[in-house]
Amino acid sequence: MSIEEHRFPCEQCGSDMRFSPSSGQLLCDHCGHSRPMVDEAHAPALRELNFEEALARELPQAEFEDTRVVGCPNCGAQVEFDADVHSKECPFCATPVVIDTGTHRHIKPKALLPFALNEDAARDAMNRWLGKLWFAPNKLQQYARKGRKMQGIYVPYWTFDSQTQTAYSGMRGTVYYETQSYMSNGERKTRQVQKVRWTPASGRVARFFDDVLVLGSQSLPRNFTEALEPWDLSGLEPYTPEYLAGFRAEGYTVPLEEAFEDARVKMSRVIERDVKADIGGDRQRIAKMDTKVWDTTFKHVLLPVWVAAYKYQGKTYRFVVNGRTGRVQGERPYSAWKIAIAVVLGLIVAAGIGYLVATNQ
Repeated sequence: MSIEEHRFPCEQCGSDMRFSPSSGQLLCDHCGHSRPMVDEAHAPALRELNFEEALARELPQAEFEDTRVVGCPNCGAQVEFDADVHSKECPFCATPVVIDTGTHRHIKPKALLPFALNEDAARDAMNRWLGKLWFAPNKLQQYARKGRKMQGIYVPYWTFDSQTQTAYSGMRGTVYYETQSYMSNGERKTRQVQKVRWTPASGRVARFFDDVLVLGSQSLPRNFTEALEPWDLSGLEPYTPEYLAGFRAEGYTVPLEEAFEDARVKMSRVIERDVKADIGGDRQRIAKMDTKVWDTTFKHVLLPVWVAAYKYQGKTYRFVVNGRTGRVQGERPYSAWKIAIAVVLGLIVAAGIGYLVATNQ
């Protein structure tokens, strides 16, 4: 079992180069030398893998790799580290961890979205977001703005493509109105009453799903990652290790089969909308849906996230920034004294309004 190590030494000074989001090139921080990423003519093709072969453990060995990772005892993240690193703080929850020699055998990434925002731009986005949190403690805002280093992490996702066909049965509702008479104050009046006429409906709908996205990690809350969407998956690049130079990658912890179940839930929501559109009418009721899925393929992809984790009064607070768009999501404590002041001010304003109303009467 061999662990893949990738180094990109500078041709001028020998220092390690990193991927620069602003230039889209490899950059040496020591001497400033840069070079293009990779010859596009020799870039690997962006292709899908067969889902059934993966379930049957029949994927070629070339589709797997071993990486050196550490598993955080607090949040469960599995993050790659270099061989010369022996201790580190977990980028997702700020828990101190000691690196062991564990390895993670996984399906290789097929594609990634390169970082488009550098660390300064990500921190600016986070600070703007923090500035809108009126009831957050000032000390946390000041601590976060002190310029503590953020971590650029490639977070694992799965994408699924599938052909589907669904046979359904249900009811189509057609709205109509009946005129009814009624008495009001001794006078007979009429009104229009809405009714629904239901008729049986059945049929088939078909849809091809392309790149249904499912998070492959459990280290961040699902509402965090969903708040970072949408991702511009049309910008996916074939995976090459140069994009990871200067960044870290998290190993997936959600198995492929489990991820596909999540994908099926997302597909079902879309199929249900398709069925309702096919039923037509003014109202729809679905009694049964029988969906067949075939020709399923998948990719392991990496999406860029800037992460900051801070410990405040014994609790960890995390902030994540979409490395492409700058969308921010995070956890926040509430300042008791700020809330108390707001309540007092509210009571004073209410009392003032009540006084003015009373005097005017």
